[in-house]
Amino acid sequence: MDQMTMPALRNEIDDLAQAADRIRRANRILVMGCSGGGKSTLSLQIAARFGLAYVSIDRDVLWLPGWKQRDKAEQRAIILSKIAGERWVMDGTNPSTFDIRLPRTDFVIWVRMPRLLCIWGAVSRWVKWIGRTRPEMAPGCREKVDWEFLRFIWTVEEKFTPRVVTGLVEHGPDVPVLQLTSRRQMRRLLDLLAASV
Repeated sequence: MDQMTMPALRNEIDDLAQAADRIRRANRILVMGCSGGGKSTLSLQIAARFGLAYVSIDRDVLWLPGWKQRDKAEQRAIILSKIAGERWVMDGTNPSTFDIRLPRTDFVIWVRMPRLLCIWGAVSRWVKWIGRTRPEMAPGCREKVDWEFLRFIWTVEEKFTPRVVTGLVEHGPDVPVLQLTSRRQMRRLLDLLAASV
């Protein structure tokens, strides 16, 4: 599915001030995007600013020690228990679980940074955490970068964007979506949220 045949998002928000106002009032926020784009950092800052529980799909749902994936049924059960909470920020894309996550979501932030920036983010994160597990990752999953991961980042827009858009339209047609495509936009959003009363 290419850009021409992808469905349009019905409830996209382009104005950062309007988005910040919606985020202030939201109880359940989904932050998604490519690895290395800054979604975890953004999620943690929003969670801290508004006293929301932070849920990491990587840490809390997907991975077991040693980079072993949990069974799909167990992943869904964990997600169901997490989304039952009243106030959270959930960090992670995974369109296969949009059917259960989007109906409970008040606001979506889609971090869509350029792929070179995402690769830089992933590599610099690896250098910072080399040989260790970062807090947003499951215990026993030491930070790593390999060609498969870099290839995933390089092709994520082509391979996953159609699935993400289709999932948003199908399972969250009325959920407002903000797309952040630059670090400048992200900093501006955080400034607006920091200034909120």
